[in-house]
Amino acid sequence: MTNAPARAKALRLGSLDPLDLVSLGILAAGLVSWATGALPNGDALDSLARVAPLILFLGTVMAMVAIVQASQLFDIAALGLARFARGSHAALFAACVLLAAATTAFLNLDTTIVLLTPVMLALAAVTRAPALALAMTTVWLANTASLLLPVSNLTNLLAADRIGLGPLDFAARMWAPQLAVLAATAACLWIGFWRRRHRERDRYLVPAGRPHIEDRRLFWTAAAVCAGFVLAVVADVPIQLVSTAAAAVLIGYCLVRRRHLLTAELLPWRLIALTAGLFLLVPTVMRHGGDTLVAALAGGGEGDAGMFQAGLTAAGLSNLVNNLPAYAAVESVIPAGREDALLAVLIGANVGPLILPWASMATLLWFDLVSGRRPGVPENQLLRVPIGRFTAMGALLAVTGTLVGLAVLVWL
Repeated sequence: MTNAPARAKALRLGSLDPLDLVSLGILAAGLVSWATGALPNGDALDSLARVAPLILFLGTVMAMVAIVQASQLFDIAALGLARFARGSHAALFAACVLLAAATTAFLNLDTTIVLLTPVMLALAAVTRAPALALAMTTVWLANTASLLLPVSNLTNLLAADRIGLGPLDFAARMWAPQLAVLAATAACLWIGFWRRRHRERDRYLVPAGRPHIEDRRLFWTAAAVCAGFVLAVVADVPIQLVSTAAAAVLIGYCLVRRRHLLTAELLPWRLIALTAGLFLLVPTVMRHGGDTLVAALAGGGEGDAGMFQAGLTAAGLSNLVNNLPAYAAVESVIPAGREDALLAVLIGANVGPLILPWASMATLLWFDLVSGRRPGVPENQLLRVPIGRFTAMGALLAVTGTLVGLAVLVWL
């Protein structure tokens, strides 16, 4: 007989939640735009070709994470982090913030979401530290810590190519805004999720002993795959190729030894549907008057006030349509020669998309990781995200972080 937790999980997986309906609705709207000619066939195919590497990444990286989760590698990493902070919530907070910020800045935001979010959920399970606080640390810092280097975020690469800045020159312009945004992020995290009122006890439980690893071959295979993933990202190998190779190795292992892990749940259909739909719907809107509206909202980026206007417009549009198409839309209306205005747009597109779940691909990845849609996830590592609180606190940080980042950029 199926036990009650298993039945409850099956019901969750078999039902459509609001994000599922949003994803399907946006995909349907995009397909209708294409079918009716509102988006010409050539433009639709070009847009899908541009987003194909992203869809490949989303599909393969989620399969990789699901299998690594089953290997217990994330549990071991969580154990090490818990022992490092020795029961102190303040020390754990500092360690998590620094780790997430460094991972985002020097690898990229997707790596932070993919590798750190499962560690944070496992950490909450073994220490009884607030799971939402730990999880919010990764999703916020994956976005807000992605200003420092071109590699940190795809939008940075687009901006660096347009402006003509190498990594060191880019960092020289963005280090001060990045520090200001990190300070705002840390403050909002502590006030909104980490302080004493949000937890049950003064100190968290430090786990004792060593956990039993059920499949040591899978554990070490997953460890080698994750190490290779990080090294390949550092070597600037296209991330969709890295995730595909990593997933192929792990799926190959499971075909031989752990076939029960290979289920339909490995396919993140919601992410794929929403991504494809956005890259059909947004070009349609831009083609039918959207470009004029964006130009009116963003202005030309001239002067200090123009930089604030462009950056805040990028932040607002990112929450409506996703930060990648939003950045491209605002960038397209900024005249040549206004490099500071483009950096302001970048701050808005990176720091601003914290309010709605689809505002950035990193946030969408995070929602799928914490929702328990993967096979092999223990019940005590599932997280129910209160959308109202997520939205309200995200709005606070989006506004505060974007404004302080823009203020420092203008001041310097």
